[in-house]
Amino acid sequence: MSLRRSIFTLLLCLGAPFLFAAPTPSPSPTPKAKPAPPLKPTGPVKPLQNVSPTPSEKPTRSPKSKSSPSPATSPSASSSPAASSSPAPSRKPAATKSPPALKPDAELDLVADEYIRGYLAARPLLATALGFHEYDGRINENTRLAIDAEVARLRRFDDRFAKFDVAKLGPRAAVDLRLLHAAVKKELFFIHDLGIYDHNPLTYARAIDVGVYAKRKYAPIEDRVRSIVVVENQTPNIVIAAKTNLADVLPKPYVELAIQTARGAAEFLKKDLVESLADLKDEALRATFMLSNRRAATALTEYAAWLEKEKLPKAIADFAIGEQKYQRFLAETELVNLPPAKVLELGLAELKKEQEVLAEAAKKVDETRPADVVFKQIQSDHPTAENLIPEVTKRLDSVKKFVVDRKLITLPGDPKMLHVKETPQDRRAFSFASMDTPGPFEKRANESYFYVTPPGADWTELQKEQWLTSFNYFMSDLVSIHEVYPGHYAQFLHLNASKATKAEKVFGATSFVEGWAHYTEKMMIDEGFGGAAPGASPSEDEAQRAAKYRMVQAQAAMVRLCRLCVSIKMHTQGMSVDEATKFFQENCYYEEKPARAEAMRGTFDIGYLNYTLGKLQILKLRADYQAQEGDKFSLKKFHDELLNHGMLPIRLLREMMLKDKAKWDEVL
Repeated sequence: MSLRRSIFTLLLCLGAPFLFAAPTPSPSPTPKAKPAPPLKPTGPVKPLQNVSPTPSEKPTRSPKSKSSPSPATSPSASSSPAASSSPAPSRKPAATKSPPALKPDAELDLVADEYIRGYLAARPLLATALGFHEYDGRINENTRLAIDAEVARLRRFDDRFAKFDVAKLGPRAAVDLRLLHAAVKKELFFIHDLGIYDHNPLTYARAIDVGVYAKRKYAPIEDRVRSIVVVENQTPNIVIAAKTNLADVLPKPYVELAIQTARGAAEFLKKDLVESLADLKDEALRATFMLSNRRAATALTEYAAWLEKEKLPKAIADFAIGEQKYQRFLAETELVNLPPAKVLELGLAELKKEQEVLAEAAKKVDETRPADVVFKQIQSDHPTAENLIPEVTKRLDSVKKFVVDRKLITLPGDPKMLHVKETPQDRRAFSFASMDTPGPFEKRANESYFYVTPPGADWTELQKEQWLTSFNYFMSDLVSIHEVYPGHYAQFLHLNASKATKAEKVFGATSFVEGWAHYTEKMMIDEGFGGAAPGASPSEDEAQRAAKYRMVQAQAAMVRLCRLCVSIKMHTQGMSVDEATKFFQENCYYEEKPARAEAMRGTFDIGYLNYTLGKLQILKLRADYQAQEGDKFSLKKFHDELLNHGMLPIRLLREMMLKDKAKWDEVL
């Protein structure tokens, strides 16, 4: 249930995938022939008002500078001197030697490093979240010039990566090439094909993300506040870019969500951000911050009002991307080469199976009543809004203990910096719960946040009750499994401890990230979480408790399956938001309030089908890996190996974990 906002901020899991970073005004500078050293995390630097497009290099002013070699070319020898106009005896020019050709793996490393540098330069807020603090105090720019320049840069690298011969690369380099190429195509798809800067006002409503400066103490608070001031002072420019770039007529769901998000972001700045910086002692700096903070909050509030007045009245219901683009999205970004209709067919079949699982479990709880009535009784047993965070925090220990006692996965690192908190205001429009971990290159601050979204203070009592049903005590534990142990948080610990390459730590597949977390829900219940001790005969109470956990696990799977079905139906078959809301209510026992929130999310987050898509691929990979390993198989071995390679598309993981090449393409 989380989303990934920014790099590893897995909102909900909403999927890290639907948050899009904006480019800088110009492409990365022309690289010099000598490759730059590998990018490393550095300490924070003082923010500058006027910065170069690439923080690590200054653009060369010479028009004759040469670009770095592409896979198709190599640096040529320097030309001979020009001939003199006066007569002179002919002399044979001195022989010059061309630099030795780079091996394909080494050449890919250089091109990958160049791409990553430009990628981060165009997305400094993301770079800061990843742990590269030389980008602190810089902001993504959204001018038309910047967008066009970034599209041009992406197309150049699309061409350069396409020219590599995979057969000539080593196994790990071959994987990185396809990961990088998929990352380029994903950016092009969202910027060019979906037109996120032209048609989605959410892009600008979420552009001022300064939370990382407040919540992670990687530098003195004064330095972090100075970075916030620089970013906030540029908020009016973001709003100007939005008004300039956005089309005259926009999809209505996008406008409605953008209004809600912009107002939430303004409230976050005015309240949450100010409170989080209470330790700032420098009064002069505090006064400067309060001024920039008011300016930013006012700009966001005015943006919401502009959308409400100018865009909402003429907004249209149409938001669908169409079948052709949807299929390209699956093939190019997740490496799943199946028609949307086929994926929908699989999803509907799995939905029916999970509904049957829930019905069977309901009979074990109370065979005299229908499954939906039994489930509603389970939903009614939940914390109050005031006790929601304390209850979730208290129950985390039992979840972690089960993972450790059953030896289901290694938990590397020190988990003492995990905090359970309310979801910040700027993220509440589309998140029930989420995990926010530091970037894999962060070396100074290791705070992680498990965010849980309480009901809104201004909601009706009925709406509050409907929302809290999703945090009933059984579902609350399942959410903790998904977000923390052994889900997103455990995956983050593995990512930090792994020997994954730089590319594998920067880029990832949503189907893996969210698929893993969703897979762990089923795996934990299959292994007996909430039931009797291993080898013991369950009491009647233990049997009923286990059946209730199975019911909520099946229902959570039904929600994700509804996401898959609704995403495809809305974007390829004309399903409306109202019809999608009804689909959730009828197929996964959702009340109207959360059902509509899910339907609205599906209008812009086409990738929220990846929870189920990833889970099913992991289950298939596990079955194939178990058949390969035989008696040597264990869940712990499988899980640790699965998490040891970054966040790869599962199709590429099959190559790394399965010896039989004939099975590599059998993802489902």
